[in-house]
Amino acid sequence: MPGTVGRIPTPPAPVSAAAARTDAAATVLGHDWAGTSLGPRTAWDPAVRAVVDLILASPVPMALAYGDDLVLLYNDAYADLIGDKHPAAIGRPAAEVFPELWHLPGVGDVMERIYRDGGTFLEKESSLPLGRGHGGVVEQAVFTRGCSPVRDSTGRIVGVLTVAAETTHVTQQLQSVSEVAAALAGTLTLDDVARVTLRYAITTFDADRVAFAVDEGGGGWRMVRRVRGELMDEADERLPPLWRRVAADWPDPLVEAARAGTPSITSNGQPLRDAATDRHDQKIVSLIAVPLRATVVRGGLSIGHQAPRLWSAAERALLAASAELIGQAAERARRFETQHGTAQLLQRSMLPEHLPNLPRLRIAARYDPGVDGNAAGGDFYDAFLLPTGQLGVVLGDVAGHDVQAAARMGQVRAALRALALADPRPDSVLTGLDRLVTSLGAEAGTYELFVTVVFGVVDAERRELTLASAGHPPPLIRRCAPDDRPHAEYVDLPAGAPLGLGARPTVTTVAFAPGDTLLLFSDGVVERRRQSLGAGLDVLADAVAAAGSGDPRALCAVASGAVAGATEDDVAVLAVEHALRPSRSASMEVPAEPTAPSRVRHWMSAQLGEWQVPESVIGSAVLCTSELTTNALLHAGTAARVDIDLSAERLLVSVADSGTRGTVTRAQTDTLSSRGRGLGLIEELSDAWGTDPTVRGSTVWFEILLPTE
Repeated sequence: MPGTVGRIPTPPAPVSAAAARTDAAATVLGHDWAGTSLGPRTAWDPAVRAVVDLILASPVPMALAYGDDLVLLYNDAYADLIGDKHPAAIGRPAAEVFPELWHLPGVGDVMERIYRDGGTFLEKESSLPLGRGHGGVVEQAVFTRGCSPVRDSTGRIVGVLTVAAETTHVTQQLQSVSEVAAALAGTLTLDDVARVTLRYAITTFDADRVAFAVDEGGGGWRMVRRVRGELMDEADERLPPLWRRVAADWPDPLVEAARAGTPSITSNGQPLRDAATDRHDQKIVSLIAVPLRATVVRGGLSIGHQAPRLWSAAERALLAASAELIGQAAERARRFETQHGTAQLLQRSMLPEHLPNLPRLRIAARYDPGVDGNAAGGDFYDAFLLPTGQLGVVLGDVAGHDVQAAARMGQVRAALRALALADPRPDSVLTGLDRLVTSLGAEAGTYELFVTVVFGVVDAERRELTLASAGHPPPLIRRCAPDDRPHAEYVDLPAGAPLGLGARPTVTTVAFAPGDTLLLFSDGVVERRRQSLGAGLDVLADAVAAAGSGDPRALCAVASGAVAGATEDDVAVLAVEHALRPSRSASMEVPAEPTAPSRVRHWMSAQLGEWQVPESVIGSAVLCTSELTTNALLHAGTAARVDIDLSAERLLVSVADSGTRGTVTRAQTDTLSSRGRGLGLIEELSDAWGTDPTVRGSTVWFEILLPTE
C-alpha cells in the first residue's frame, strides 16, 4: 500500500515563512541589525542565518548571543520565558539584558568561556529568576539549560546558542550543526565532503540509511550511501567513498529532489521501491530528501528510516540548514578539484612520463607537490640517453609555486636537455644554462629568478659518475658492495652559485660501482622549520643506508618520508641504481572487468613460477597484487596495468591505473584496500610499498626482498 508522500516547504533566507508569522520572528525581522555586531540581515553568514532560521521555527525556548558583545536574538518560547524583558532585549548585549544574573556562577562566565574557547554546557536543573509574573513579581523558572558554540561557514566561533526546557536531543542536534560546519570547513575534495556528510547525517538523525548525490556535469549523477551497521573502521573512513553513477532520470527521491530543487518526504510507504539496489534499500519505510543549497553544484541528501516517521518543523529546518552548509562545501570542493587537476596536469606534463629502461641502470623518480597540492611548482627531474650511450640525469628547482614557475621550469628542463645532447660535459651544460636563466630574468625584468640544479652523467661501462651543481643540495650515493654493509655518503661537490648569477660550476667524478644507487633530491626533502639543514641531511643519509635494498623506487619513497614534519615546499627525488645483474620484467594490461583480479593472479603465478621465484614469495606477491588490482579497478573505474620486475635481490610489483577520479584522495591517504584490510596486508607481506601519482592516474607498488642463499 503506498504511503503518504508530501513536499516540505523550503525555508527562505533568513527565516522561514512559518517563523515570520510569530511575534518574536516579526520583531527580529523588523529590527535594525545594521547597528549591531550581527550586521544587516542581507549580509548574514549562511551558517548563522541557518541557525537563526532554526531558532525562530522551534517551539522550544532558544536564544542566540552573537559577537563579542553577545547581542541577543531569540524565539517566542524564549520571549515567554524572560517576560517583560521582551521585546527590548532583542539586539542588546546579554550582560545588559540580565544584569541581575550575569555575574552568578554558571551564567555570564559560561557564556564567555564558550564563546572564547568552545565546548558545551548542560545544566539539567537550572533555577534562575528570568521572568516576571503579574504585578512585577520576579518568578523562579526551573528548566534544563544547554549552551553550545555557534560557528560560521568557515568554522569560526561567532556566538553562543542557549536552549531551555527538556530538550537534550534538540541540543545535541544543534551542536551538531556547529560541528558539521567546522568539519566541512576542513574538507578539500568531494570525497571529503561525502565522508563528513554521511557520518553527520546517520548519527544526528539516527538514520538507518543516508545517501549523498552530486551532478556529474554531463546529465548523470554520482551517489554514495551509508547504511546503519556497516563496518566502518578508521581505515575505511580514509578510503575514497564508493560512488555509484546513475542516469539523470534515475527514480530515486534523492535524484528527483536534487534535479527539481525542492525537498520531498515519505512518512510511511516504499520510497525506494523503484530504485532499490539491495535489501537495505527495500527496508526503508520513511525517507526525506532535500536538495543542496548551492548555486553551481546540484545535489542532495536523503535520510531514511525502517519505521514510519514524521518530521517536525524544527527538524526540517535543521536539515535544510545542513543542506546549505553541505552545498557550499561541495562547491568549494569542486573548485579545488578542478584547480588541482589543472595545476597537476600542467606540472606533470612538463615532467618525463617515461624514464629510460636500461638493462644495468634502473631509474625511478617521485614528485610530491608542496603547499596544499593545489598549485603548480618549479621542481623538476629528467633522465635521458646521451649520444655517447651514457645516461644524463638532472634535478632542479625553480623558485615559486605558480603557473609561471612551472612554465620557467619547462623552459629550463628543455634547454638543459638540448645543451646536454650537444655537449654532455656537466660544467658546459650548466654554464650554458646559466646564460639562459640570465636572459629569462632580463626578459621578465626581474633579478629574482632563483634556479638551482644538479646535472650528472652516469657511465655504467666505466663505473663512474660525473657531476656538477649550481646551488643545489649535494647528491647522495648508497654504497652496497657485495661483501660489505650498505652505507650512504654525500658526494663532495661544491654547490656554487644558483643559475643566473654567473655560475662557474665545478666538476666532480666519483666511482659508481654495481650495487650503488645515486639519489638526487630537492631541498623540500630535507628542509624543515625549526630544524637545521645539516640535521635533515643526516636523517636522510641514515634512512637511505638503512633501506632494505637499493631499488630506486623504494629509495624514492624512503627519501620522501625520511625527515619528519610537514614541508611547504615541493619534493622531487630521482634515483639511479647500478644493478649487480640485469633484471627480468613482464607486464599485463588489466581490463576493467570483475574477472580481472583472478586473471592477474593466474598470470602472475605462472610468470613467477617460470622464473623460479621461491613459493613463499609467490604467495605473498600474488595476494598483494590481487588487492592492488581490485583497488585500482574499484576506485579508478578504468583499466589498469601490472608490471613485475625481478632482480637478484628483490621482486618489485606495481599496479597503475589510468583514471583521475580518485587521484587527489589517494595522494593524501595511505590506505590501499577497497574495504580497509589492504593496508595491513601490504605492510605485513612486503618489505616496502608506496604510491606514485602520474600524469593520468596513480601507481601503487610494493617490494619483496628475496631470501638469501
